[in-house]
Order: sequence, then structure tokens, then C-alpha cells
Amino acid sequence: MAWVLKMDEVIESGLVHDFDASLSGIGQELGAGAYSMSDVLALPIFKQEDSSLPPENEPKHPPFQYVMCAATSPAVKLHDETLTYLNQGQSYEIRMLDNRKAGDIPEINGKLVKSIIRVVFHDRRLQYTEHQQLEGWKWNRPGDRLLDLDIPMSVGVIDIKTNPSQLNAVEFLWDPTKCTSAFIQVHCISTEFTPRKHGGEKGVPFRIQVDTFKQTENGEYTDHLHSASCQIKVFKPKGADRKQKTDREKMEKRTAHEKEKYQPSYDTTILTECSPWPDTPTTFVNNSPTPAPTFTSAQHSTYSVPDSNSSSPNHQGDGTSQGSGDQLHPSATIQETQQWLLKHRFSTYTRLFSNFSGADLLKLTREDLVQICGPADGIRLYNALKSRSVRPRLTIYVCQEPSRSIQLESQDAGNGDHSNGAIYVYHAIYLEEMAASEVTRKLALAFNIPLHQINQVYRQGPTGIHILVSDQMVQNFQDESCFLFTTIKAENEGFHIILK
Repeated sequence: MAWVLKMDEVIESGLVHDFDASLSGIGQELGAGAYSMSDVLALPIFKQEDSSLPPENEPKHPPFQYVMCAATSPAVKLHDETLTYLNQGQSYEIRMLDNRKAGDIPEINGKLVKSIIRVVFHDRRLQYTEHQQLEGWKWNRPGDRLLDLDIPMSVGVIDIKTNPSQLNAVEFLWDPTKCTSAFIQVHCISTEFTPRKHGGEKGVPFRIQVDTFKQTENGEYTDHLHSASCQIKVFKPKGADRKQKTDREKMEKRTAHEKEKYQPSYDTTILTECSPWPDTPTTFVNNSPTPAPTFTSAQHSTYSVPDSNSSSPNHQGDGTSQGSGDQLHPSATIQETQQWLLKHRFSTYTRLFSNFSGADLLKLTREDLVQICGPADGIRLYNALKSRSVRPRLTIYVCQEPSRSIQLESQDAGNGDHSNGAIYVYHAIYLEEMAASEVTRKLALAFNIPLHQINQVYRQGPTGIHILVSDQMVQNFQDESCFLFTTIKAENEGFHIILK
């Protein structure tokens, strides 16, 4: 009796269409007379007695669909996400399709929508460090963009914009009711973000993501409508074709049973629905609400990468807080800290530490830096911040011998005292290498002598003989020895230096 009442409700709610066919299918599934009342009541058709559900049991369609005209890899397992190989710099079409049913989102009828296409990292670890990764790429590839729109080939796109501070994104307006295709070019390759290891490199996967927005009452396109993305890998020109061919040949060698575990290769790649890409970057340390676009190329161009052997030409300090620039001091300003990072080859992290002063950076522990920058760069940055300069292997003190008239007034050159207050001024020479050539070079630097004009360096020995300074002699110098030196003209245009 209860089953009859349920059937009456189904008939009254209009859900009895195709009921006979469904019941016939049930009979074929279970066998004639082989099903009970509880089995019938558990079938999905009887679950639609709730009047709040829609009358048609159909999946909800997204308002838009994006299809990239590039084949998927055949070497992807059935339940994994598709993977598409792209060639660096090649134009690929993304078709922007209106997938709405009649009556869906009527407020955009006759209006334009805005879409932002991005190339982003697939791995979560790289997503956390996206900005310093992209800044590092920017320094290695000045003037290039990670993503471009091939405007001559694109159809139906309007008001195309690229932000100089967002090298991995392009945006445009389009009319959903018209044929629209955006041709994109990806210029970064997957191996550019992979640490080099023995046995070659394995490129990281990227994602192509499309976020679409409608116009708000104030005229801004900020009301999110739909997002979709797909997984890609980018190879050097023609590399994607070779990789696709290799995957196809590998699959052909597999048995029929093994092939069933893999999805077929499709001629096009359908972007699947996903969450919208966040506007504000996520970082470990800098929780400033300032979004990425505020770090403009004009601001960044004030910094330059100096030669590793010279100080930064853009250093604006007074020379007291930073000194030679080798040691970062707590008093360093934000700009000086940025310069220090660039000078010591940490340019990939200038964006991450863009609001850090010297004191802020020096407060970070070794563990903090390893977590932020990874083990290799984190340890290197910690050592650069905390370690002292390497102690020289040998220190000697050298003074250029004064003229004859002054020398006669001197009483004791050994202790530097002078009866009328005159003193000998010595220069400290720090030797990192125990070699005669190092002594010659450091003497030239300390006393502003052209290096090419020094022919030989001698040491005055017993009875005034001149002994050629060799590597072995330097290795037997006592630490903190004192020398007076004089110069003698050589037969050519150079001269000899004699240490006493």
C-alpha cells in the first residue's frame, strides 16, 4: 500500500515520463520477478519525489567553455588530469564558447565580459614562491614576457591589455554571442624552473587558466563568472611534437590490457572548471595586502645587477652604513637591502623581500630562510648575512721609503717613532694566496702603481744583496712582518721594488 502511495506522488509530480521504459530496464537488470519492493524503492527514479529538485535530472552546465587546439598526451592514466605539450613561442588557439542555456545569466546578454588568461605553476610549492620565480626569470630574460597574445591571429577580442608587472597574464573583453578565439604564446619552458640534477632535467608542469568576469554597476569587470584550467608542459621549439610522438610510440608497445588503463589522446584540450586565481599573491613571510601589480617595471628598473667584483652603481647611501657593500648592516634601508641582494646574486628574491630593511632581513633565522628560499639558496643567503669575512692567510705591513732628506732626520724606523713628530705610515697587505704574484698585485693596489710597470720584486738580504721574491719565500714570511720598500728604475720603462 505504501508503494502505491509513492507511485501516486510520482505520477502527480510529472516524473512518470519513461517510467515504463525504466521499469522494463529494471526487469532486464534483475531478471523477471527477481526484485523486491525495497530494491525498487532504492532506485534513483524514486528519489525525485522531492518537489524542490528540478524536473530534469541533468548536470548543471558551466556558462562558458574554453577549448585549446592542442592534442593531449596519450600517456596519461584514466583518472588523472589531461596533460598537453606546447612548443615555446608557438601560437595556440583557445576558443571561447558560450555554453549557457536559455535564461542563464541574462544580465550579460548584449554585453561584453572580461577574461584573463594566465600561465601559472601547477605545483603548490612553486605557487607559494611564484613571484620570486617569475622575477628570477625576468632578470634572466630581460624584456621578454612569459605569456603573449598573438593579436593578428586572434578573433573577437577587444581592448587587449598586458601589465608590465604581470608577465604571465593577458586580459581582454569579448562578446559571448560572437565567435571568439584567443591565440596565446607561452615563452617560458618547463625546465627553466627546475633545479639541475645529475642525469638531466625534468620540466615542471604549468597551468593555463582562464578567469571570466562580468561588469558591475560601477562599470568594473570584477564580478566573477567562471574559471577553468588545464595542465601543460612547454618545450623548446619542436620539442612538444617529439615528446608527443615518443608518448604515442610507448603506448603502441603496450599490451591491450595495459592500454585500457590510459586515456586516449584527444585532438583538443578542454579546460576544466576550477577556483578563480587569487588576486593577491601568497607568500611565506610578507603578508602585506599590497597586490602584485603595484610592483611596476618602472619601480623595478631603478635597480641594476652589478658585476660581482664591483659595488652597486645605484647605491645611494653615504658610504658609512654599508661600507664596501659586502656586509649587510641593520641600519640598511629598504633600497640598500635590495641593492645588497642584487650584488650578492639574490635577484630572484628581491620581490619577496621588497619591504624588508637590513634589520628585518637579519632577524630571519636559518630555518626561516631555508623555508622561504629552499635549502640551497636559503643556506647561501644565511651565510652571506651572518658569516664574517674570511681571515687572510698572511698579513704584512709595508711602507714606501721616504726621500733621502727626510730619511736622515729619522731616528728609528723600526718602531715608527720620530723626534720631531714625523712617523712612517704603513699599509696593511692581506694575502689570500701565499704567492709572489699576490704580493705584487696587492702592492700595486695599495700604492696606486700600475701593475704592468712592476718588473720584479726583490728582498734585500745580508750585505745588501737583492733576492728575488718567490712563492717559497712568501710562504716563509712571518705573519705581520714589517717592510720598507723603495723603487729602482729598470732598463726598460718599468722598475723594480726592493723590500727591506
